[in-house]
Amino acid sequence: MKLITFTNKDDDKKQVAVLDGTKVFPINRLLPQISDMNALIEAGDDALCRIRAALSSGHGEYLPLDTVTVCAPIPRPKQDIICLGINYMAHAEEAARFENEAFGGERPAPIYFSKRTNEATAPDGVILSHSDITDSLDYEAELAVIIGRDAKNVSPQDAEDYIFGYTIINDVSARNIQTRHKQWYFGKSLDTFTPMGPCIVTADEIAFPPDLAIESRINGELRQSSRTSFLIFGIAHVISELSAGMTLEAGTIISMGTPSGVGMGFDPPRFLKPGDTVECSIEGIGVLKNTVM
Repeated sequence: MKLITFTNKDDDKKQVAVLDGTKVFPINRLLPQISDMNALIEAGDDALCRIRAALSSGHGEYLPLDTVTVCAPIPRPKQDIICLGINYMAHAEEAARFENEAFGGERPAPIYFSKRTNEATAPDGVILSHSDITDSLDYEAELAVIIGRDAKNVSPQDAEDYIFGYTIINDVSARNIQTRHKQWYFGKSLDTFTPMGPCIVTADEIAFPPDLAIESRINGELRQSSRTSFLIFGIAHVISELSAGMTLEAGTIISMGTPSGVGMGFDPPRFLKPGDTVECSIEGIGVLKNTVM
């Protein structure tokens, strides 16, 4: 299933729905206790089974997609997003060329960092340029994994069983802030720097481990083009390693890193500017489109 968060055109109340082509099935008509996507994730497999049964029976009451406004699927994550840095080899090479001190060196283990997200930016939403503090605004198309139930001491072989679904994140980055502070938290966490969506695809829809085309386009120009199977450290490794030392609660979001082709990888760099349109796409999930302001 493809799951979205939406608002009606005439009010701001967020609801969760199944996206089915050009129509949506609001879940609260079937499960009134589901107030948001985190509540659906915490409700577990039983809730998903009930939704699938209702849809297959033909009893679902749908709304036309063009009558609603699609939000980020998890507008307010429960915790900071866990991110992986330099997790595609070609991106590691381009990053080191941009600033070897900040991005170079051997990587025998994953690079983890967190990204503050007070509110995720919606599909078709605005990315603020923050031009008063950064002159090097960059884009990063990434596959994000959503944990479906509390994970502690999970083996790599069992990691798949803990995944609720997948979405797209644009890990927007202020490169000058990222390199100046010698760590990445501030430069990755400015307001509007977490576009997410357009939907969550439940884990049963995507073969594990995912081997999906991942791309980004700036003003229609292809910049990034790779596959999620080229991750240096895969999803099973990451879930197992992290859960060995911390509990990954249901609703945890892990963004798996970006392939080569980001703005800092060009010579000279090609950073974002106001008016630019950024499209991040992943096969089977959709296109996440935003405009820089």
